[in-house]
Amino acid sequence: MEHRKIPVSHTLPHHESTITVSGPLSPDALQRLQMHPDLDAFRKPQEQLEALIEIAGLPEGRVIAAVVDQMIAGYVTFHYPDELELWSQGGMEDLIELGAVEVADGFRGMGLAKLLISSAFEQEQLENCIVFTTEYYWHWDLKGSGLDVWAYRQMMEKLMQTVDMVWYATDDPEICSHPANCLMVRIGREVPMSSQETFDRVRFRQRFMY
Repeated sequence: MEHRKIPVSHTLPHHESTITVSGPLSPDALQRLQMHPDLDAFRKPQEQLEALIEIAGLPEGRVIAAVVDQMIAGYVTFHYPDELELWSQGGMEDLIELGAVEVADGFRGMGLAKLLISSAFEQEQLENCIVFTTEYYWHWDLKGSGLDVWAYRQMMEKLMQTVDMVWYATDDPEICSHPANCLMVRIGREVPMSSQETFDRVRFRQRFMY
């Protein structure tokens, strides 16, 4: 399985500075950067930076980051699903999780999340993969955004649809635990039918238990 990592880069003006959205970044490039203090949705900023460095070093891992003055203002990660999660049960080399997307408060509303995610799919880098994301309402910044769960979910769906990810049904217990949670998927043009069938078995595991 070839993991295509083709560097892409975009710039946006921001006040007196420039935001550079680029990746997939190497662990060395990330080690030279600082994390914005507001990027704490998943863990403390410094711990999250260490997690990004680790992900960047994985054969399949990719980190796209928005950087201003040597500081990460937003990022998105891609990696294999956690071994303890349902999604790893098919043992699929071509199933990649869009794990986290986070933008610091002062940089929201300017399309950064959309640019971060779309950059990862440029140059047909992920056409040989099934990319999925699991949206859980307990990870959402409802307080900071001022949105309720349904408005936030609509926002996340719209964001994922910019790279042609679509809603998929599943009987995964975590996703089924709340109606706002959802699974979104993009199947690359080069993904074989055998992988699509394996993924269907993974997302409907209850169907095969009786």
